[in-house]
Amino acid sequence: MGQRWSNEVKRALGASLLLLMLMAAGCTGSASTPTPPRMLPTLFPTSTPDGFTLEDAERVASIFLSAWQQSDFETMHRHISYAAREATPLDRFRQTYESASTTMTLESLTFRGLTIARDPANSRVAYYTYDLDFETRLVGSFRETERSLPLTFDTLDNAWRVAWTPGVIFPELDRGGEIRLETTQSNRANIYDRSGVVLAAQEERGIVTISIVRREISDPEACMNVLTQATGLPIDVIRARFNTFAADWVNEIGTMEPQAYVQWEPQLVDLCGATFGNRPARVYPNGNIAPHIIGTVGYPDESQLPALIAAGFTQDSILGRSGVEAAWDQVLRGTPGTRLVIQTPREGPRLIASRPAEVAQSVWLTLDADLQQQVLEVLTGAYSRAADSWGRSSKGAAAIVMDVNTGEILAMVSYPTYDLNAFTPFPSIGRQQAQEIVRKTQEDERQPLLNRATQGIYPTGSVMKIATSMAAAASGAVNPAARFTCFGNGTFNRDIPRRDWLAQGHGSLTMSGAITQSCNPYFYEAGYQMDLLDPWTFPNYLKQFGLGELTGMTDIAEARGLIGNPDWKRQNRGLPWTFSDAVDMSIGQGLVEVTPLQVVRMVAAVANGGTLYKPRLVKKSGLLNEFSWVAEPEPTGTLGVTPDVKIGRAHV
Repeated sequence: MGQRWSNEVKRALGASLLLLMLMAAGCTGSASTPTPPRMLPTLFPTSTPDGFTLEDAERVASIFLSAWQQSDFETMHRHISYAAREATPLDRFRQTYESASTTMTLESLTFRGLTIARDPANSRVAYYTYDLDFETRLVGSFRETERSLPLTFDTLDNAWRVAWTPGVIFPELDRGGEIRLETTQSNRANIYDRSGVVLAAQEERGIVTISIVRREISDPEACMNVLTQATGLPIDVIRARFNTFAADWVNEIGTMEPQAYVQWEPQLVDLCGATFGNRPARVYPNGNIAPHIIGTVGYPDESQLPALIAAGFTQDSILGRSGVEAAWDQVLRGTPGTRLVIQTPREGPRLIASRPAEVAQSVWLTLDADLQQQVLEVLTGAYSRAADSWGRSSKGAAAIVMDVNTGEILAMVSYPTYDLNAFTPFPSIGRQQAQEIVRKTQEDERQPLLNRATQGIYPTGSVMKIATSMAAAASGAVNPAARFTCFGNGTFNRDIPRRDWLAQGHGSLTMSGAITQSCNPYFYEAGYQMDLLDPWTFPNYLKQFGLGELTGMTDIAEARGLIGNPDWKRQNRGLPWTFSDAVDMSIGQGLVEVTPLQVVRMVAAVANGGTLYKPRLVKKSGLLNEFSWVAEPEPTGTLGVTPDVKIGRAHV
C-alpha cells in the first residue's frame, strides 16, 4: 500500500470515528445545563492545529469577556463551543444573560485577567483565571475574585472556544441555583412639631404584604386571579405588576387587610408560592389641626413606578402625596436595603452583595402644636357663633402666626379643616368610616381641602393701606407729615364719587393717623398721586413688598396671585390702564389677588425693620439628637422704603 491507506482501512477508521463521536454526543449534558463537549481521543499522531496555543485561548477568553462588558451577546455566542451553541441557541443565551443583568440591576462590569493554564489531564482544555467587578444600581459595587473561565479546543471550529454553561455567570447556576434580589424598606419616619409633639407616625396594625417569585409560579393566571380577590386590585393592575420585575426577584405584589389574609392565605401559598410580611400604617394623632401642612401619603402613580422600582421601592410603597409628607418624602422614607443572593436547592443561599437600608429620618416642623390648636379653636368658635349671620356666606378663613425675625411659621390654619386619618391607604379609623369622611370632604362646597393660607387668593382690603403708605412715602408722592381732611362722603371725586366707611369722616389726618383710622379717601388720593408720577410706580412697589409674588416657600404649595399693571391689563383685559386702577388698588381692591401668607410676610418685614424672609415650616430633620439638617433664617429681599427711594419704570 506504500504510504496510502486501503479503502477497507479507511472505512474501518471512519466507522470508529463515527462511533466515538456518537459516544461523545451521548455523554454531553442536557440542553438546559450543557457541559463542554468531550475531546475526541487521538487515533493516530497529528500535527498541532493552527490556533492551539495558550495565547490563542487567552485571546478568545478576552474577546468573550469584553463582549460581555458591552452586552454584545452575538459575539459571546460565536465564541462558545459548537455543542454549547447547539444546546443554547442565541435567543435563549441572550435571555439568560439579560435576566441575570435585570435581577442584579447590573449597570456595568469590568474584568482583569490573572492567569491561563492548560488542564494537566487534557491539553485541549484550558482555564482562564480572572477577577470580575460588578457595578449595580441597587447593591453597589462588588468583586468576584479568581473566577475560572473554561475553554476547550473545538475540533469542529478548529479554534479555542468557551466551554459555556450558565455556571459561567455564577457557578451555582449549574446546580439549579437562581439569582434573587431581596429588598427591605425602612419604616417611614415621624413628623413632630417644634417641641417634639408627634404629628405623624407609623403604627403597627397588621397590614399584610404579599411577596412572590414569578419564576416559581406554574399557573400565572390562577395566581393573578386569587391575588386580585385578596388585594382588591383590578386584574389589569396585578398583571402589569407581574411584568414589572425580573422573574427571579422576590416581588412585593400587593397588600391586604388581616381579615383577607385569614381568608386567602392557603390559596395564595398554593397557587402563588406567596410569602407574607407586615407593614405599619400611617397615623396622625392630631389629624385635624394641620392637615394642609402635614399633607397625605399614598401609593405612587404609574408614572413614578420606573424610577421608584429602580431605587428599590415597590408599587405598594407608601410615599408622600402632598404637603410636608411629599416635600420631604425622600427624607421621611429613607432608602431600601438590598441583598443579592443565589438560592440553590441543597446548599442554601449565598450572599453575593448587599447594601444596607438608609434609615428614614424624622422631620420637625416650626409649628407649635398647642398654638395651632388654639388658633383652630378661635376660628371654629367664630364661625359657630356667626352661623346665623356672616358665617352663612363665608366659606372659610385662614390665620398665620410668623416669627418676624426668622420667617418660621408658628401656626398656620386653614378653616374648615379635615381629618388626615381618613386619607391614608389603611385608615386607623376604619375603611368604611374613612370613605364616608372622604366623600363628605370632597363634596363640601366650602372646599376644606384648599389651603387658604397659601393657595387661596383674595383682595387684601384695608390691610393694603400699610403697603400704600410705604409706597406713597418712599416714592415721594405723599409727604407723610402733610395733613389731609378726610370727609365721610364725597371727599374724593376725581373719577367717581367715592365714600369712606365712616359717614361723618375722620377729620384732618397725617399719614400715621390715616393708617390708624383706616381713612379710605386719604388712600384714594395717595394712589392717585403715585399714578401721576408714573403708572408703574405703585404696582412695582407692591411687587417689591412681595405681594403678587411667590414667597419662595418649598415645604407646601402656594399660589402666586396678582398685582395688576398697565401691561397686564392691556394683555389680559384689552383695556388701557387708568388712574382709577391705582385708586382701587390703594385700598386693596381692583387688580389685586394675594395670599394670606404674602400679607403676613410683608407685615413681618415692617415689624423687623424691612427684611423679607422666606417662610419656613420645617425646622430640622434627622434622628433623635442627631440632626442632619437645621434650618437657618433665609432673607430673600428688603422692603426698601427709605424716604429717598424712587422707583422708575422698571417693568417687573
